Amino acid sequence: MEMLLMGLCLSVFGLAIAAVAFGAATRSRSSDSAVHPQLPLVKAVAPAHFFSDRAAATPNVPPVVRPRQVPIEVLLLQIENHVRMEQAAAESFLASPTHAQLHSKTTTPFVN
Repeated sequence: MEMLLMGLCLSVFGLAIAAVAFGAATRSRSSDSAVHPQLPLVKAVAPAHFFSDRAAATPNVPPVVRPRQVPIEVLLLQIENHVRMEQAAAESFLASPTHAQLHSKTTTPFVN
């Protein structure tokens, strides 16, 4: 009986600590803005991007060539073909399961 009461007390104590931690983590920051005065809004300067799409403003540098966009229908067709190949491989393994078929690689263009 004493062990049960001790376990109950520890559980209630742990629940109280978890509730306090949860309350601290989910507390809104609106009370902090009331304490601090509002600062004047300043126009933000755009940060420099290391991997930028824009070409640098240096002479004799060719412009960046963007890759051609692939239509979504082509991508969906490739995914459907890949799924069909995987389903066919699974059905052939279920028809006659062998160790070699289990560990063989599939022939798909998506694998590097």
